[in-house]
Amino acid sequence: MTTDPAGSPLTWSLVVPVKVLARAKSRLAAAAGPHRPALALAMAADTVAAALACPDVARAIALAGLGALVISDEPGLGLNPALRHGAAIAASRWPAAGIAALAADLPALRPAELGLGLRAAARWEHAFVPDAAGSGTTLYAARPGAEFRPRFGPRSAQQHRAAGAVELGLPGLAGLRRDVDRPRDLRAASALGVGPRTAAVAARLA
Repeated sequence: MTTDPAGSPLTWSLVVPVKVLARAKSRLAAAAGPHRPALALAMAADTVAAALACPDVARAIALAGLGALVISDEPGLGLNPALRHGAAIAASRWPAAGIAALAADLPALRPAELGLGLRAAARWEHAFVPDAAGSGTTLYAARPGAEFRPRFGPRSAQQHRAAGAVELGLPGLAGLRRDVDRPRDLRAASALGVGPRTAAVAARLA
């Protein structure tokens, strides 16, 4: 586990954004049909469960029922403002922890992968992990005391890079990089091995 400048183990507060399930994952509608909200929730639940099983993660701010702190989607202006709101709450309550935003659609995530990414991120003021396609972002991290500046959205990897965040192109992060937006992404994640909740919903799909 990476240590902070004072020599204490550096742990992380994760902010995991979860959309209103009726609107989440619209690009999976053709494959998931009426199971789409359940699939979105299952992927988020498996993501949070894997994150909370990572020793480097002290807490997650997202979902109820999984050991995570629930906050409202304030200020209602989109993903990045919501992430900054969650980060501000985390920074005020746990100032000694790093803060990271983790995508909620990583059903193949393994705790060890997340730990590897967070320990690498701890060496830098700002760092990110690109998605499997290389254009998006699945993890953005800021060390304690650093301004939290997420830039999720179209071409987020490019935007994070341009803002000075260090790209973490590490081997062994297949599950951390495999977000699921389309049916082919779900197939790729399933090939890696998804969590039990996602697997149960996926088994009901045609």
